[in-house]
Amino acid sequence: MKISLLTLSLCLLLVYTGIAQKADPSVTLATRTSSFPDPELSVTKHSITLTGAGGVVQKINYTATAGYLPQRDESGKIRANIFFVAYTRDGVTNPGSRPITYTYNGGPGSASVWLHMGALGPKRILMGDDGTMLAPPYTVSDNEFTWLAFTDLVFIDPVMTGYSRPAEGVDKKEFTGYVEDLQSVGDFIRLYTTRYDRWGSPKFLAGESYGTTRSAGLSGYLQDRHGLFLNGIVLISAVLDFTTIQFAIGGNELPYSLFLPTYAAMAWYHKQVPAYKELKTLLKEVEAYAAGDYTLALMKGDKLTPAERQTIAAQLNKFTGLSVDYLLGSNLRIRDSRFTKELLRKQGRTVGRLDGRFTASDYDRAGESTEFDPSYNATIYGPFTTAVNDHLHRVLNVKNDLPYEILTGRVRPWNYSNVQNQFLNTAETLRNAMTKNPYLKVHVCNGYYDMATPYFATEYTFSHMMLDPALKSNVTMSYYEAGHMMYIDRPALIDMTRHVADFYKTALPK
Repeated sequence: MKISLLTLSLCLLLVYTGIAQKADPSVTLATRTSSFPDPELSVTKHSITLTGAGGVVQKINYTATAGYLPQRDESGKIRANIFFVAYTRDGVTNPGSRPITYTYNGGPGSASVWLHMGALGPKRILMGDDGTMLAPPYTVSDNEFTWLAFTDLVFIDPVMTGYSRPAEGVDKKEFTGYVEDLQSVGDFIRLYTTRYDRWGSPKFLAGESYGTTRSAGLSGYLQDRHGLFLNGIVLISAVLDFTTIQFAIGGNELPYSLFLPTYAAMAWYHKQVPAYKELKTLLKEVEAYAAGDYTLALMKGDKLTPAERQTIAAQLNKFTGLSVDYLLGSNLRIRDSRFTKELLRKQGRTVGRLDGRFTASDYDRAGESTEFDPSYNATIYGPFTTAVNDHLHRVLNVKNDLPYEILTGRVRPWNYSNVQNQFLNTAETLRNAMTKNPYLKVHVCNGYYDMATPYFATEYTFSHMMLDPALKSNVTMSYYEAGHMMYIDRPALIDMTRHVADFYKTALPK
């Protein structure tokens, strides 16, 4: 008996269909393309009551999603498990009506803990009103200033920070570098946007410190690699051009001028410049001097006459409180690491680098550098570490026994090979992205007492971007009498939240 080709084909089709019908319905695309399924996420429900402008009270119900979003190669093999925490407002059916903000801190080597538990998230660690550390074990409370009032939030921990790690057998070097970091964080953003149906949402980035370097780089990478165009970027304590902050003996004189206003602000705060009653009066004068006579003096180098050196030293003494003899001995050049030790040496105190308002005592008062940073080791490290671990495990029900890496050296050495023999500068990437996307808005938050990313250096960077005059109004800045993490200061946190909320209104499509 002959079997026709059509009959045989139908039989084979039925057999194949039967096999397919017996397949495990729980198998997903992810598990089909990998030996391991995606790790289970912790999804919890919460609510927070906020009081807005005019005393208007609103209750926000939101979902927190925490866990790993694996990063895979095209064969489906996991390259890294990237940890994230997302907060999304419930009841939103149209993604176009709800912005989403991807946020991270800097380092490189920092988890997103500082912005997460200090300013943006729905919970925050309680500090003194001026940002001083309270007694342990510390308290986490509802954050009445959370950005969840106007945007959904996705906190990203880059590989080697937080709980994020490379997959077994994958070298961390694939993630620990300027280009490598842009690719892994940028690809995470693309994947989250796709998986959670947020392509139709207005999209923002919010980064702090090196996170601003990352944001500027991502503005180009997301556009050029994934066609993902942003509505806005918030840069908190920005550094885009490393020429402005990296001191180099005999090579880079620029930071000496750009740090001077911050030195003056710190001296004013500690009452070392009694001639000035108002901070802004002092800063206006120092900025003009730093950009004028002081820069010209530095350019002259050893061609300065003894009389000129004496004049410059006297003026620097007036602005910083450092002695004329010390200034002459340092060749009129004040490095940040020396300033933190020298400003209050006579009082036996050192001042903070991240926030110059904070002081501590060193074992060795005669040294040239501080034993530790009072504004980090003795102010924020303990409270924020406690806050994020308590919040993740007790509130968000995250189950993970790895140490949550707050600020780690495990990312080193950080690969800057893309800019060998020059300073990293991502300002040009941002300029290019803004030119291609003229709707992209940028807001910069600056702390007057921040010596890690001085505000005058940031102003210099943006005034040298060569941005099209038609786009200059797309960049706005705000200033706070606080430091690098200005939000640990309650008055600064209140103002910053208001400024950023107003910025979102201008950056959203009309």
